[in-house]
Amino acid sequence: MAEAAVESLESSKKKEGIGEFIASTREELERTSFPSSEDVRNTVIIVIVSVVFFALYLFVIDKAWVYLLDGLTWVVSKLAGF
Repeated sequence: MAEAAVESLESSKKKEGIGEFIASTREELERTSFPSSEDVRNTVIIVIVSVVFFALYLFVIDKAWVYLLDGLTWVVSKLAGF
């Protein structure tokens, strides 16, 4: 097992030519699968819905904190007599 790793490491140290690089790139590209337009559309819809949901969620949380801190400031100012 260690011998195979050493051989693999030694073979990866060799530089390949431009032709070999292009051939291996084309071979890899043929094995690549690309998503269909329906998959892309569904993914885009999911992303847009998620962004809108989290934007609304953070807006509500921000407004709640502002309301809470304004109330706390009002109470403190009434107790301290400012």
